[in-house]
Amino acid sequence: MHLIKRNYIRQVFTMLTGLFLIFWSMALIASPLRQEIRHFINEMVAQHGFNQSELEDAFKKVQFQPSIIDLISVPASSISWNKYRARFINPQRIKSGVNFWNEHAQKLEQASRVFGVPEEIIVAIIGVETAYGATTGKHRVIDALTTLAFDFPRRAEFFKSELEQYLLLAQEQNFDLFSIKGSYAGAIGFPQFMPGSYRRYAIDFDGDGKTDLAGNPADAIGSVANYLKEYGWEAGGPIITRAHVPIDSNHYQEILLAGIEPIHSVKKLRAANIMPLGETGDERLAALIELKDNDTLQYWLGFQNFYVITRYNRSTFYAMSVLQLAEAIRAARNSGLR
Repeated sequence: MHLIKRNYIRQVFTMLTGLFLIFWSMALIASPLRQEIRHFINEMVAQHGFNQSELEDAFKKVQFQPSIIDLISVPASSISWNKYRARFINPQRIKSGVNFWNEHAQKLEQASRVFGVPEEIIVAIIGVETAYGATTGKHRVIDALTTLAFDFPRRAEFFKSELEQYLLLAQEQNFDLFSIKGSYAGAIGFPQFMPGSYRRYAIDFDGDGKTDLAGNPADAIGSVANYLKEYGWEAGGPIITRAHVPIDSNHYQEILLAGIEPIHSVKKLRAANIMPLGETGDERLAALIELKDNDTLQYWLGFQNFYVITRYNRSTFYAMSVLQLAEAIRAARNSGLR
């Protein structure tokens, strides 16, 4: 009985402590404003002509989110390629991708024609990012970016810049700072654009006079295609091909460590006994990609278009998932899946 009572008291104490920390943390942003936030406001006024009192009032309403710090601080876990792949290439996401394509076929065809990006790549990126708009995020973007800009020192400058971009975006599009929700990192809408990318690459693709990535799939489709094109997508170019690397190769580790940017000619790779298993010209540039699944290794050559996909998310697992989901969606749609 005494043990139960002690456990109950401990649970109540833990709960009250947690509530205290949350309210205390929220008070760090609430009025009076912290010095570094006031300094940021002063910069926005001086550089962009914002109204001082309006920004001060807005930041007094911002809520610090400890859970966001927890989420972004979790170290990346080691996961095999197959487990990562299974998150995105599965029957439900393939079927939903076919449905999304069928529903927005006209805009996808138009985006592919204008920007040179295959329809299935656009669909797959939106599918991997938000399951076609089903999981765009539940955090107020202003809360997320302010929390990370002022209480996550490791990447404070990046998130402070994105907070600046978000304020400018709200000013340009005339929306309420507190109305937009996104990921815990502040990414927005169907394609999960950060505010800086939103301002640089998002487009009004249906001509309604607004650029809305949160509620308009047409704008999301055009914006993803525009993003890839701006990063150097080569219309009609190859993306990736399997490669054979001999166990006794002396040079492949050096080439592998050079990274995912395509800087080695296929001719050079052949000379190092790294052989493409698909047809490709000797002068085309490629990077060697290694995928690990427990004790199994796969080797691929990634070309310019593969590298462009990694500009969306700097992960070879991500880019391969996009490609394989894209292939699966196209195959399912061609087979008549509805």
